[in-house]
Amino acid sequence: MIGLYILGAVLLFGAFKFLRGVYYIRKAKRLEAEIAVIEGRTESLNADTAAVKAAQKAEKAAAVVALGFVAEADLDAENPAPVPPERTAVLEAVRSGDWEAGAAYIEAAGKNWHERMERVRPLAEAAAEDDAWLLAWRAARPTDPTAALVDADTAIQVAWNVRGSQSGRRTTQEQFQLFRDLLVKAQEAAHAAQSLADPADPTPYIVEQPIGQGLGYSHERYRELWAKIVERDPKVLCAHVSALQYWCQKWRGSHELALAFARESAAAGAPGELFSRLPLIAYFEQETHEDDLAAETFFKEPEIVAAVDAALLDLAAAGDDHPGTVGMRHILAYLLFWQDRDAEAVEQFRYIDGYIGALPWSYAGSPKSRYLYARDWAVSVTTPGL
Repeated sequence: MIGLYILGAVLLFGAFKFLRGVYYIRKAKRLEAEIAVIEGRTESLNADTAAVKAAQKAEKAAAVVALGFVAEADLDAENPAPVPPERTAVLEAVRSGDWEAGAAYIEAAGKNWHERMERVRPLAEAAAEDDAWLLAWRAARPTDPTAALVDADTAIQVAWNVRGSQSGRRTTQEQFQLFRDLLVKAQEAAHAAQSLADPADPTPYIVEQPIGQGLGYSHERYRELWAKIVERDPKVLCAHVSALQYWCQKWRGSHELALAFARESAAAGAPGELFSRLPLIAYFEQETHEDDLAAETFFKEPEIVAAVDAALLDLAAAGDDHPGTVGMRHILAYLLFWQDRDAEAVEQFRYIDGYIGALPWSYAGSPKSRYLYARDWAVSVTTPGL
């Protein structure tokens, strides 16, 4: 009889472990596999099963939207946050030929170098599509350092548009060669902008960072470029984010070099400056690059949990007006989701919801699918009855 009790207890415990395991296995599925199911690409599913899953997805999505979250069709996959009305007006003005509006818009950033770059980039992207207004600006003010800066960044945008966003294996040799040729021209434009700039202005050197990444500057040469940036201003956040890309394994460095750079940047940042975002990006890049790393276990490593905790404290000290807040919230939402900290993830999703043109969503083949899977899961787990 005692043996039967023991056997029953063992079976009951086994059943509990199995059911508990089902929950974690569901969450532990790789995101790409879940997306494949969501998008109906799993060929083994029969029509009936696919229809049931589609109905369940639609029902869950509707329930999440009913709680105030943005529907899939309304997600903006191009921008990380609402576009400021002032920027929209300036872009409309320059496209109509009013280059002076663009010049005034950039100059209004003053010596806030991060903001200066934030204003240069959308204008350069517009000029990469139609540069008539930029040519008029340069003709009217041939020694204008701001015009030269926009010209250099435009040349970079054109080069990267030619290369495309696909991996190296999916990029043709013709694309690579033209990309390189265009970057050489962009390099000349960047050096010209540097010669015209205020000696205290790091932005013409920040513009050169993606050139060094694309042309493959040696580590020594890139460090020389980095020294020119930090001697002018050591705390331009966008410059640190750009440098981290160079040091990643997918470009010119390694996981170890990228993480070392990220940690050094984070250690130098004061509370509220949001340099703690750098290690989070480094961990994300490593998991993305390494096929044998699983998000559901890798992002739960104690050092990554600690890095997320530090980033949350940094975010709390920054306030919503900090220009790095949006980027921080996007990656925190993703990592908190994988760490099963769903309530904290939902808090971040409420801030960023509707705009997903940012890392980590932008790295996915289907940014909306990646975003919705993480957001809707976290919302459903933290909402009773959903």
